[in-house]
Amino acid sequence: MRILFAIAHYFHPGTDTGKAGHGSMRRDPAPRLRALTACVSALHLHYGSSQGVIRISDRTLQPANRPADNGDGHGIDVLVCTTRGRHLLDQLPLSKNLYTHAATNAEPTALGFACAEALRERLGIYDWYCYLEDDLVLHDPDLFRKLAWFTELAGDHGLLQPNRFEAPANGPWRKVYIDGDLADRVTAPFCDPSAASPVRGGHLGRTITFSGARNPHSGCYFLNARQMEALAKRPDLAEPSEAFVGPLESAATLRIMQEFTVYKTTPEHMDFLEIQHAGTAFASLIGTKVKVPQE
Repeated sequence: MRILFAIAHYFHPGTDTGKAGHGSMRRDPAPRLRALTACVSALHLHYGSSQGVIRISDRTLQPANRPADNGDGHGIDVLVCTTRGRHLLDQLPLSKNLYTHAATNAEPTALGFACAEALRERLGIYDWYCYLEDDLVLHDPDLFRKLAWFTELAGDHGLLQPNRFEAPANGPWRKVYIDGDLADRVTAPFCDPSAASPVRGGHLGRTITFSGARNPHSGCYFLNARQMEALAKRPDLAEPSEAFVGPLESAATLRIMQEFTVYKTTPEHMDFLEIQHAGTAFASLIGTKVKVPQE
C-alpha cells in the first residue's frame, strides 16, 4: 500500500494575539515547529515501512508490522507544500529524506488548493491520497484500515472525516473535540447532512454509528485511489475559494463536501477516528467564549 501525504505549511510571523487564531502568524516559531515535527514524524512512525522488533535471542533487528500478503509494508511519500519562502523547513529538526519540499507561488490562504493540485498531479501512483494542515498529528496505526472498512459499508461516495481534538495539559477537560455542529445555514449551500443515510457497523465489540457531518471540516482528508480519481475530475479542484467559512476551511473541505457525502461518527463514538490539533487554541476558549452547561 502506497500513501501520499500533502501538508500545507506556512509561517510568517505577525501579531501574536494570544487568542485562538492562525498559529502561522504568531511571533514565536517554536509551537509551529513542534507541530510540524510531530505531524511528519507521526506519519513515518505509524505508516512507514521502517519498523522493526529487537529479537533478544540473537540480538538482531527483525521487520515488524508488515502485511503478510506482500511483505512490503506501507510505502509513504510526504510532500510539504510551501509558498513564497515563508516556512520553517530550514529549522525543522528532521532528516530531509523524510519529506519532499514542494515550493509554490500560491497565495498563502490558497496553499491548500495547491496541495490538492499536487495530489492530482500524482494520480494513479498511490493507493491513498491525503491532505493535512501542518498542525495536525495522527496517532492511529489503523487509520487506513478503518477508512477502508467504512468504504465497504458506505461505498466510495461516502467519505469519512476524522474528529479533531485538543489535549489541554491542565484543567478539567483533558480531551476536547473542536469541530462540533455548525449552523445549518453554513453547510446548506453545499450539502444537506440530514439527507445522508446513517451508516452502522460492528467494530471490536461495539456498534459504530456514522451520520452526515454537520461540520465536515477536519483540516484534512484521506481519499482512496478511486475517490481521488473522482475528485481529480473537478475542473475547480485547485481553484481558490472562500465560500465555506473562509479560505483555509474552503481549501480543506469545500471540494470534498461538494463531491462526496461527508460522514463523521456520532458523538458517542468520536474516538473511533480522530486526529490531534496541536496546541489548545480552541480548548482555551472554554469558560469564556465557549459556555459550560451547569449541572
